[in-house]
Amino acid sequence: MTDFLLELLSEEIPARMQDKAREDLARLFTAELDKAGLKAADIVTMATPRRLALIAKGLPLETKAVSEETKGPKVGAPPQALEGFLRKTGLAQDQLVERDGVYFAVVEKPGRKTAEVLAEAIPAIIRAFPWPKSQRWGAASRSTESLRWVRPLQGIVALLGDDVIDCAVDGTASGSATMGHRFHHKGAVTIGNAGDYAMKLRAAHVIVDHEERRAIIRAGAEKAAADAGLVLVPDEGLVNENSGLTEWPVPMLGRFDPAYLTVPEEVIQLTARVNQKYFICRDASGKLANAFVCTANVIANDGGAFIVAGNEKVLAARLSDARFFYETDLKVSLEKQAEKLKDIVFHEKLGTVADKVERVAMLARWLCEQGIVTTASNVTPAQAGVSGAGMPASAGMTKEVLADMAERAAHLAKADLVTGMVGEFPELQGVMGGYYAAAQGEVPEVAAAIRDHYKPVGQGDDVPTAPVTVAVSLADKLDSLTQFFGIDLQPTGSKDPFALRRSALGVIRLLVDNNIRYKIGDAHGLLDFFADRLKVQQKEAGVRHDLIDAVFALGGEDDLVCLLARVSALQSFIGTEDGANLLAGYKRAANILKKEGVAEVTTITLSYTPEAAEAALIEALDSAAPQAAAAVAAEDFEGAMAALASLRAPIDAFFDKVTVNDADEDKRKARLALLARVREAVHTVADFSRIEG
Repeated sequence: MTDFLLELLSEEIPARMQDKAREDLARLFTAELDKAGLKAADIVTMATPRRLALIAKGLPLETKAVSEETKGPKVGAPPQALEGFLRKTGLAQDQLVERDGVYFAVVEKPGRKTAEVLAEAIPAIIRAFPWPKSQRWGAASRSTESLRWVRPLQGIVALLGDDVIDCAVDGTASGSATMGHRFHHKGAVTIGNAGDYAMKLRAAHVIVDHEERRAIIRAGAEKAAADAGLVLVPDEGLVNENSGLTEWPVPMLGRFDPAYLTVPEEVIQLTARVNQKYFICRDASGKLANAFVCTANVIANDGGAFIVAGNEKVLAARLSDARFFYETDLKVSLEKQAEKLKDIVFHEKLGTVADKVERVAMLARWLCEQGIVTTASNVTPAQAGVSGAGMPASAGMTKEVLADMAERAAHLAKADLVTGMVGEFPELQGVMGGYYAAAQGEVPEVAAAIRDHYKPVGQGDDVPTAPVTVAVSLADKLDSLTQFFGIDLQPTGSKDPFALRRSALGVIRLLVDNNIRYKIGDAHGLLDFFADRLKVQQKEAGVRHDLIDAVFALGGEDDLVCLLARVSALQSFIGTEDGANLLAGYKRAANILKKEGVAEVTTITLSYTPEAAEAALIEALDSAAPQAAAAVAAEDFEGAMAALASLRAPIDAFFDKVTVNDADEDKRKARLALLARVREAVHTVADFSRIEG
């Protein structure tokens, strides 16, 4: 057994591509080994800005002899089928093996040297590599058959043990030499084998292990901030990106003029992060500090003073631009900015952004006037009262005042889309509107709603609870969903150009987290769409998708808070012995009814004296069915489950003691009707036929 090293040296690989490239390299290499019947004990991949590397541990020096078997046509098949199979395999008919009336081609393949397999695999991997973007270069690039790589490929190191695997791709031949750090090491670095690869490169100022570079950046940036009495704002994305930009990372602290702190901190953070890849810092009180941490790729003779000064100068220019945008935007009221929305098309069939704003404002106002969104939040379903009543209003704000605020916020919520700052940083839409609204004298509730009305954006995003914000956020997302579904532009497959799945998840989280009682309705197929999104959203919470299906299947339940309360009670019940046994009894009853074609409950007057178990089930149903129905109506779903649990023993006894398909026609019809009553009683809670198990 021995280890294999492959390094592909090139010009700079974009940081965002490196992790995926490592995965692809391991996948393609493993596939090539599989073809030859080889398997490594372990595969490790590494990446730096200039190289992509793989070490395969524990490879045998030779492959084993294998017998490859290919199934052919049946004996007696048309001659054309047999002739085609013989051409494909290159064998004569007398070389085929007949087994169970079928021809097989069996080819014995002798073992090969692993070095030979690798010499063929390396060019195949390089040519098949799926870079998101790639290029051709040099004289060969005139041909479409020439090599494509992320950046010009400069070298291939291929070592099995201490031996070079000879191969070449478009004139780049394999060897044992690579390059060290671009500035700290001149000349080639000769690698002996996989075992000394990382050590030799470290001596040439290249840390080839991406995880080690990340740890150095993380710890170094925290220390640089701490040495200045500050706290680094954690940013794992920046850690990864800076790791992908450096081969010998050196974090350094810089400063900027505190006068720029008058600019909103989100602007400063984005300016530093997006444009310059800098970390930001806070002081001991948690306020944004006029400091940043950059990551150099060299060890400077002056301790980094010149590098820091250069980065400070660049950031100062960026922040100066940001302050200009901010101060210029503040000179124009949001109302004036909003007028420009008439010139921006939202969708050719749905009008302008101004048209959307008007729809959202009307819907936000309606949600408040109807009491669906009120000044109370996080209220339980029982407190909220009947379905559709929303959250109970508090004495702090009337419905009218709340509706006025929501309408005002909705009218101004999209105005920052036409500002200079959002033009520069689209990520700040909403956020900048909130700052401008506050600076221009809007009440805090309106400014906050403008700032947060896009939330929640993703699964980990905060869910708004302030009622004005909830109203505008809910209205904005519901408008997008109903409008696009109304013109038949719902998501298809993996395509979702209008982010409607995200909007639906946002609506679900707003309703559920705030216990808002709102009936979605089934317009344009929205209810099915919400059912699918709800299953995705609740999966992380451990809620079974089949139970959501079981409740949705009954129809008529489009209040998500109520629905999830029912699902929660159902999941708890199904997990008990009574629940599991009742489910088994229900399915047995449902199967009999399906086989006999009984779709509905019919009222039958008994013409005979029922058996004891039959009478017991009738009595249990007479009690449990109305109890379960009343409990569901009162949204007491635990009570409904308890009522159904009382049916478990009578149903078990019924199937144990009573013959349903009795020879007596009256008895058979009566007992089928009784089972239909069981099904109907269970369906007051959920369609148990949708439940797995």
